[in-house]
Amino acid sequence: LALLSRADKDAALHAIADALDAAIPAVVQANADDLTQGRERGMAEGLLDRLMLDEARIRAIAEAVREVAALPDPVGEVVRGSTLANGLQIRQIRVPMGVVGMIYEARPNVTVDAAGLGLKSGNAVILRGGSAASSTNRALVEVMRAALEGHGIPADAIGLLEGGHEVVAELMTARGQVDLLIPRGGAELIQAVVTGSTV
Repeated sequence: LALLSRADKDAALHAIADALDAAIPAVVQANADDLTQGRERGMAEGLLDRLMLDEARIRAIAEAVREVAALPDPVGEVVRGSTLANGLQIRQIRVPMGVVGMIYEARPNVTVDAAGLGLKSGNAVILRGGSAASSTNRALVEVMRAALEGHGIPADAIGLLEGGHEVVAELMTARGQVDLLIPRGGAELIQAVVTGSTV
């Protein structure tokens, strides 16, 4: 992934966006399953609204992926540099992190946002969304993985971690396998990751 050209990454991102548009019925159905389970568990209306995906929201998510494709390629960008008196050039250059894990709550749009930004920056991503969005996240990741394979990029550039708290603990302690771990959500989630992570 780190060696992909901007053209290759942007083409894959456009393929993901197009695949999301094409998969709207399947994603809406998976999301309906999550919404039904959420209502049965007594999830608050505000949380159900964050979880809900309809055609307009999925098209907006796909459009956001296209906007990521239009961003400049961060890989190889010279952040700063100088030339010493002896002619030695020193440069700070942006490079991919490697494998980025992301732990977040029940916002399915984050699944696609994180994957798209990971690809654009030359990183593989391991996604761990909230259990309330498990069917939706699974459907979204399947669509994105298939789009990557169609462009000769390994599907494992985007991974979905499923399971309970034990798999989250494994992700947080996968030092040497995961290079960066990003929590996104409420203060409780962020604090749990900050205090329990060795990554």
